[in-house]
Amino acid sequence: MSTYDPAALECLAAIVEEGGFERAAQRLNVTQSAVSQRLRALEAQVGSVLIVRSRPLRPTSAGQLLLKHTKQLRLLRADLERDLQELAPSAPGSGREDERISIAINADSIATWALDAVHDLVRQRLPLEIIADDQDFTQEWLRSGQVLGCVTTLKQAMRGCRMVPLGAMHYVAVASSSFAQKHLSNGLTAHNFREVPFLSFNRKDDMAAEFVARTFGLKRVALNHLFVPSAEGQMHAVKAGWAVGVLPELLVRDALAQGLMVDVSPGHTLPIQLYWHCWNLESEVLEALTQALTEASARDLDQGNSGR
Repeated sequence: MSTYDPAALECLAAIVEEGGFERAAQRLNVTQSAVSQRLRALEAQVGSVLIVRSRPLRPTSAGQLLLKHTKQLRLLRADLERDLQELAPSAPGSGREDERISIAINADSIATWALDAVHDLVRQRLPLEIIADDQDFTQEWLRSGQVLGCVTTLKQAMRGCRMVPLGAMHYVAVASSSFAQKHLSNGLTAHNFREVPFLSFNRKDDMAAEFVARTFGLKRVALNHLFVPSAEGQMHAVKAGWAVGVLPELLVRDALAQGLMVDVSPGHTLPIQLYWHCWNLESEVLEALTQALTEASARDLDQGNSGR
């Protein structure tokens, strides 16, 4: 098996992660010409094109394999760094940009429980990169080799990965008091949901439609959407009276208690079961991430709900 130059592999990863040759060169502190040369040398060694020069740039199938290999090498280096820290606690960590450990987490988990989960690891100088996406799509980052783990709704473990159930996040339909009084005086019903706008993260987000469909026993639901691409932004939009938001109960609990918003469908929640998927590798860093996420989810998520 060929031995690949670690600098060339990190060059490939930088191009993909930064989305271009110029930014990759800035990150690696080399010239753009050097980035191109390293990539060409790696492509010559592999005998295949590794990057599709599209907008945005994306790795080919061969590029994805090498990208995954590069991240596995990062894990090994991160494990070594942790072991050395235990032997010499006063020694500084590497903190290198190209040592980033990438995971994908859905935005609602980031806004509620997940950051607390990884807090201690970050304080221990783990160079973590968190990529946000919809919970139904975070696994694509793992499948393409761009992250080493993800929080997702996918129940079945992917090839070469292991899966750990985390628990269920419960979603509730909320609105500002003034919005509810004006548009939903009798609450959200099967007869008036089409008359009000709903907030969504992006066009991939079907949370609001699923909530309405399940609550009222409907097969297909068409909603009037306003798109706000953050959980915190949706909170602000709900308080401002823009629309109805289907948001995590964890996120809106205090606002409901303070009367800043109201539950427009009392007694109805949408449980979304979450799972942690990660590469099936022997790694202290990977095990530490898995343990941190499972401990935090056991504290903050509903462990009694088993399905989405």
